[in-house]
Amino acid sequence: MSHFTWNVDPILLDLGPLQLRWYGLLFTGGFLIGYYLMQWMYRREHKDVQQLDRLLIYMFAGAVIGARLGHVLFYQPEYYLAHPLEIPMIWKGGLASHGGTVGMLIACYLFLRHTSDPYLYFVDRLTIPIAWGSMCIRLGNFFNSEILGPATDSRFGIIFARVGPQARHPAQLYEAAAYLFTFLLLVFLYKRKAGIWGNGFLTGTMFVSIFGLRFLIEFIKDEQADYVLHIPFTVGQLLSIPFILLGLYFMYYSRKHSVRTTT
Repeated sequence: MSHFTWNVDPILLDLGPLQLRWYGLLFTGGFLIGYYLMQWMYRREHKDVQQLDRLLIYMFAGAVIGARLGHVLFYQPEYYLAHPLEIPMIWKGGLASHGGTVGMLIACYLFLRHTSDPYLYFVDRLTIPIAWGSMCIRLGNFFNSEILGPATDSRFGIIFARVGPQARHPAQLYEAAAYLFTFLLLVFLYKRKAGIWGNGFLTGTMFVSIFGLRFLIEFIKDEQADYVLHIPFTVGQLLSIPFILLGLYFMYYSRKHSVRTTT
Protein backbone atom coordinates (compact mmCIF):
# COMPACT_ATOMS: atom_id res chain seq x y z
CA MET A 1 0.00 0.00 0.00
CA SER A 2 1.27 3.45 -0.93
CA HIS A 3 1.31 5.85 2.00
CA PHE A 4 1.40 9.63 2.14
CA THR A 5 4.88 10.95 2.98
CA TRP A 6 5.21 13.94 5.29
CA ASN A 7 8.50 15.81 5.04
CA VAL A 8 7.68 19.46 5.73
CA ASP A 9 10.39 21.52 7.42
CA PRO A 10 9.19 22.43 10.93
CA ILE A 11 10.93 25.80 10.51
CA LEU A 12 8.70 28.20 8.61
CA LEU A 13 11.17 31.09 8.51
CA ASP A 14 14.89 30.98 9.30
CA LEU A 15 16.57 34.31 10.00
CA GLY A 16 19.80 33.00 11.45
CA PRO A 17 19.55 33.29 15.25
CA LEU A 18 15.79 33.86 14.95
CA GLN A 19 13.56 31.02 13.76
CA LEU A 20 9.82 30.99 13.27
CA ARG A 21 8.46 27.46 13.64
CA TRP A 22 5.10 26.14 12.58
CA TYR A 23 4.58 24.88 16.13
CA GLY A 24 5.16 28.31 17.64
CA LEU A 25 2.90 29.95 15.07
CA LEU A 26 0.07 27.50 15.74
CA PHE A 27 0.57 27.65 19.51
CA THR A 28 0.45 31.45 19.61
CA GLY A 29 -2.26 31.68 16.96
CA GLY A 30 -4.44 29.27 18.94
CA PHE A 31 -4.23 31.54 21.97
CA LEU A 32 -5.03 34.68 19.97
CA ILE A 33 -8.08 33.11 18.33
CA GLY A 34 -9.12 31.77 21.73
CA TYR A 35 -8.97 35.31 23.12
CA TYR A 36 -11.28 36.56 20.36
CA LEU A 37 -13.64 33.66 21.07
CA MET A 38 -13.86 34.79 24.69
CA GLN A 39 -14.60 38.33 23.51
CA TRP A 40 -17.36 36.97 21.26
CA MET A 41 -18.99 35.18 24.17
CA TYR A 42 -18.74 38.20 26.46
CA ARG A 43 -20.31 40.46 23.85
CA ARG A 44 -23.02 37.88 23.23
CA GLU A 45 -23.85 37.94 26.94
CA HIS A 46 -23.59 41.76 27.17
CA LYS A 47 -20.66 41.59 29.55
CA ASP A 48 -17.75 43.98 29.86
CA VAL A 49 -15.10 42.86 27.36
CA GLN A 50 -12.51 45.06 29.06
CA GLN A 51 -12.43 42.50 31.89
CA LEU A 52 -10.56 40.26 29.46
CA ASP A 53 -7.65 42.66 28.87
CA ARG A 54 -5.27 40.64 31.07
CA LEU A 55 -6.69 37.24 30.14
CA LEU A 56 -4.25 36.39 27.35
CA ILE A 57 -1.22 36.94 29.59
CA TYR A 58 -2.67 34.84 32.44
CA MET A 59 -3.71 31.96 30.17
CA PHE A 60 -0.46 31.91 28.18
CA ALA A 61 1.68 31.92 31.32
CA GLY A 62 -0.48 29.30 33.04
CA ALA A 63 -0.47 27.00 30.03
CA VAL A 64 3.28 27.21 29.35
CA ILE A 65 4.41 26.94 32.98
CA GLY A 66 1.93 24.18 33.79
CA ALA A 67 2.68 22.22 30.61
CA ARG A 68 6.42 22.44 31.18
CA LEU A 69 6.26 21.38 34.82
CA GLY A 70 3.85 18.58 33.87
CA HIS A 71 6.33 17.24 31.33
CA VAL A 72 9.23 17.52 33.76
CA LEU A 73 7.41 15.79 36.62
CA PHE A 74 5.48 13.09 34.75
CA TYR A 75 7.43 12.27 31.59
CA GLN A 76 11.15 12.92 32.16
CA PRO A 77 11.70 13.38 35.91
CA GLU A 78 15.00 11.51 36.04
CA TYR A 79 16.52 13.53 33.21
CA TYR A 80 15.51 16.92 34.62
CA LEU A 81 16.61 16.01 38.13
CA ALA A 82 20.03 15.50 36.59
CA HIS A 83 19.78 18.64 34.40
CA PRO A 84 17.70 21.17 36.41
CA LEU A 85 19.04 24.16 34.47
CA GLU A 86 17.25 22.84 31.37
CA ILE A 87 13.80 23.00 32.97
CA PRO A 88 13.10 26.58 31.73
CA MET A 89 14.36 25.75 28.19
CA ILE A 90 10.94 25.20 26.64
CA TRP A 91 12.37 25.80 23.15
CA LYS A 92 13.99 22.38 23.43
CA GLY A 93 10.54 20.78 23.58
CA GLY A 94 8.57 19.02 26.26
CA LEU A 95 5.10 20.33 27.12
CA ALA A 96 2.40 18.14 28.70
CA SER A 97 -1.25 18.93 28.05
CA HIS A 98 -2.38 17.64 31.45
CA GLY A 99 -0.02 20.04 33.19
CA GLY A 100 -1.10 22.84 30.87
CA THR A 101 -4.73 22.24 31.83
CA VAL A 102 -3.92 22.48 35.54
CA GLY A 103 -1.84 25.58 34.90
CA MET A 104 -4.72 27.32 33.12
CA LEU A 105 -7.18 26.38 35.88
CA ILE A 106 -4.85 28.00 38.41
CA ALA A 107 -4.41 31.02 36.11
CA CYS A 108 -8.22 31.34 35.96
CA TYR A 109 -8.38 31.57 39.74
CA LEU A 110 -5.70 34.28 39.78
CA PHE A 111 -7.36 36.19 36.93
CA LEU A 112 -10.82 36.09 38.51
CA ARG A 113 -9.60 37.90 41.62
CA HIS A 114 -10.04 41.05 39.53
CA THR A 115 -13.55 40.23 38.28
CA SER A 116 -16.95 39.34 39.71
CA ASP A 117 -17.52 36.23 37.55
CA PRO A 118 -18.07 32.88 39.35
CA TYR A 119 -15.20 30.46 38.79
CA LEU A 120 -17.12 27.69 36.98
CA TYR A 121 -19.07 30.23 34.95
CA PHE A 122 -15.81 31.61 33.58
CA VAL A 123 -14.14 28.23 33.06
CA ASP A 124 -17.23 27.04 31.15
CA ARG A 125 -16.63 29.81 28.61
CA LEU A 126 -12.90 29.16 28.57
CA THR A 127 -13.45 25.53 27.50
CA ILE A 128 -14.19 26.64 23.94
CA PRO A 129 -10.84 28.47 23.47
CA ILE A 130 -9.04 25.60 25.23
CA ALA A 131 -10.45 23.00 22.85
CA TRP A 132 -9.51 25.19 19.87
CA GLY A 133 -6.00 25.79 21.20
CA SER A 134 -5.50 22.09 21.90
CA MET A 135 -6.30 21.31 18.28
CA CYS A 136 -3.80 23.94 17.08
CA ILE A 137 -1.08 22.52 19.32
CA ARG A 138 -1.56 19.01 17.95
CA LEU A 139 -1.31 20.39 14.41
CA GLY A 140 1.96 21.96 15.54
CA ASN A 141 3.10 18.51 16.70
CA PHE A 142 2.27 17.23 13.21
CA PHE A 143 4.57 19.84 11.65
CA ASN A 144 7.28 18.75 14.11
CA SER A 145 6.75 15.06 13.20
CA GLU A 146 6.25 14.20 16.88
CA ILE A 147 3.57 12.53 19.05
CA LEU A 148 3.47 9.49 16.77
CA GLY A 149 1.79 6.12 16.85
CA PRO A 150 3.35 2.72 16.07
CA ALA A 151 4.14 1.44 12.60
CA THR A 152 1.09 0.39 10.60
CA ASP A 153 0.10 -0.95 7.17
CA SER A 154 -3.36 0.60 7.37
CA ARG A 155 -4.43 3.29 4.93
CA PHE A 156 -4.33 5.81 7.77
CA GLY A 157 -0.56 5.43 8.09
CA ILE A 158 1.75 8.31 7.18
CA ILE A 159 5.47 8.09 6.47
CA PHE A 160 7.18 10.76 8.57
CA ALA A 161 10.36 11.09 6.54
CA ARG A 162 12.20 12.92 9.33
CA VAL A 163 11.56 9.98 11.67
CA GLY A 164 11.95 6.88 9.51
CA PRO A 165 10.80 5.01 6.40
CA GLN A 166 7.89 3.14 8.01
CA ALA A 167 4.31 4.35 7.88
CA ARG A 168 3.03 5.20 11.35
CA HIS A 169 -0.28 6.12 12.91
CA PRO A 170 -0.52 9.97 12.92
CA ALA A 171 -1.63 10.04 16.55
CA GLN A 172 -1.30 13.81 16.70
CA LEU A 173 -3.84 14.16 13.86
CA TYR A 174 -6.21 11.76 15.61
CA GLU A 175 -6.02 13.98 18.69
CA ALA A 176 -6.43 17.16 16.62
CA ALA A 177 -9.61 15.70 15.11
CA ALA A 178 -10.86 14.73 18.60
CA TYR A 179 -10.24 18.25 19.89
CA LEU A 180 -11.94 19.80 16.87
CA PHE A 181 -14.97 17.61 17.57
CA THR A 182 -14.90 18.76 21.20
CA PHE A 183 -14.66 22.40 20.12
CA LEU A 184 -17.70 22.10 17.82
CA LEU A 185 -19.64 20.21 20.51
CA LEU A 186 -18.90 22.90 23.11
CA VAL A 187 -19.91 25.72 20.76
CA PHE A 188 -23.18 23.90 20.03
CA LEU A 189 -23.92 23.31 23.73
CA TYR A 190 -22.96 26.86 24.65
CA LYS A 191 -25.34 28.37 22.08
CA ARG A 192 -28.18 25.98 22.98
CA LYS A 193 -27.87 25.47 26.73
CA ALA A 194 -25.89 28.35 28.28
CA GLY A 195 -27.92 29.81 31.11
CA ILE A 196 -30.13 26.71 31.43
CA TRP A 197 -27.69 24.16 32.78
CA GLY A 198 -25.81 25.07 35.92
CA ASN A 199 -22.22 26.29 35.87
CA GLY A 200 -19.75 23.48 35.27
CA PHE A 201 -21.52 21.55 32.51
CA LEU A 202 -19.28 22.76 29.69
CA THR A 203 -16.22 22.23 31.89
CA GLY A 204 -17.30 18.67 32.61
CA THR A 205 -18.11 18.05 28.95
CA MET A 206 -14.68 19.26 27.90
CA PHE A 207 -12.88 17.08 30.46
CA VAL A 208 -14.85 13.95 29.54
CA SER A 209 -14.55 14.53 25.78
CA ILE A 210 -10.94 15.65 25.49
CA PHE A 211 -9.44 13.31 28.06
CA GLY A 212 -11.79 10.42 27.28
CA LEU A 213 -10.81 10.55 23.60
CA ARG A 214 -7.18 11.06 24.60
CA PHE A 215 -7.42 7.90 26.73
CA LEU A 216 -8.61 5.88 23.70
CA ILE A 217 -6.05 7.36 21.28
CA GLU A 218 -3.22 6.48 23.67
CA PHE A 219 -3.75 2.82 22.72
CA ILE A 220 -2.34 3.64 19.26
CA LYS A 221 0.30 6.07 20.41
CA ASP A 222 3.92 5.59 21.39
CA GLU A 223 4.64 5.98 25.10
CA GLN A 224 6.17 9.40 25.70
CA ALA A 225 7.52 8.84 29.20
CA ASP A 226 11.19 7.94 29.62
CA TYR A 227 10.35 5.12 32.04
CA VAL A 228 8.34 1.89 31.90
CA LEU A 229 5.36 1.32 34.22
CA HIS A 230 4.91 -2.42 33.47
CA ILE A 231 1.12 -2.01 33.33
CA PRO A 232 -1.25 -2.00 30.32
CA PHE A 233 -1.75 1.78 30.46
CA THR A 234 0.44 4.70 29.43
CA VAL A 235 1.31 7.68 31.60
CA GLY A 236 -1.00 9.79 29.44
CA GLN A 237 -3.90 7.45 30.17
CA LEU A 238 -3.27 7.44 33.92
CA LEU A 239 -3.13 11.25 33.95
CA SER A 240 -6.39 11.43 31.96
CA ILE A 241 -8.44 9.36 34.42
CA PRO A 242 -8.70 12.05 37.18
CA PHE A 243 -9.83 14.62 34.60
CA ILE A 244 -12.51 12.26 33.26
CA LEU A 245 -13.83 11.60 36.77
CA LEU A 246 -13.74 15.30 37.62
CA GLY A 247 -15.60 16.03 34.40
CA LEU A 248 -18.34 13.54 35.27
CA TYR A 249 -18.69 15.18 38.68
CA PHE A 250 -18.98 18.67 37.14
CA MET A 251 -21.67 17.43 34.74
CA TYR A 252 -23.62 15.90 37.64
CA TYR A 253 -23.16 19.03 39.75
CA SER A 254 -24.36 21.32 36.96
CA ARG A 255 -27.48 19.27 36.28
CA LYS A 256 -28.39 19.39 39.97
CA HIS A 257 -28.13 23.18 39.83
CA SER A 258 -29.74 23.66 36.43
CA VAL A 259 -32.47 26.22 35.86
CA ARG A 260 -35.85 24.47 35.83
CA THR A 261 -37.99 25.47 32.85
CA THR A 262 -41.70 24.85 32.36
CA THR A 263 -43.84 24.92 29.26
